Amino acid sequence: QVQLVESGGGLVQPGGSLRLSCAASGSIFSIGAMGWYRQAPGNQRELVASITSGGGTKYLDSVKGRFTISRDNAKKMVYLQMNSLKPEDTAVYYCKAEVYRGSWNNYWGQGTQVTVSS
Repeated sequence: QVQLVESGGGLVQPGGSLRLSCAASGSIFSIGAMGWYRQAPGNQRELVASITSGGGTKYLDSVKGRFTISRDNAKKMVYLQMNSLKPEDTAVYYCKAEVYRGSWNNYWGQGTQVTVSS
């Protein structure tokens, strides 16, 4: 069994910052790419940022320069530092990880709410 648990969401004013964390646990041989997705009401889930096991990163255009993804392979954690937050960043943020347990499979966290509002 593999679990991903997100934390760090909350309510923040426009221009503020939040740091999301995601911890992977369970029977894990190896973790490949990890990523953060978000889904706002009425919208499809979209990829916000991803990071490979080697540290290569990709970002959604609208968050480039404001968000930074990082990971700690020893702790099996991935982070998303979000700065200069805007109301349009409001969504439920989900962590995803590619996990090897004899074969590769994707696992998702339960999501954490981020609300940007004055």
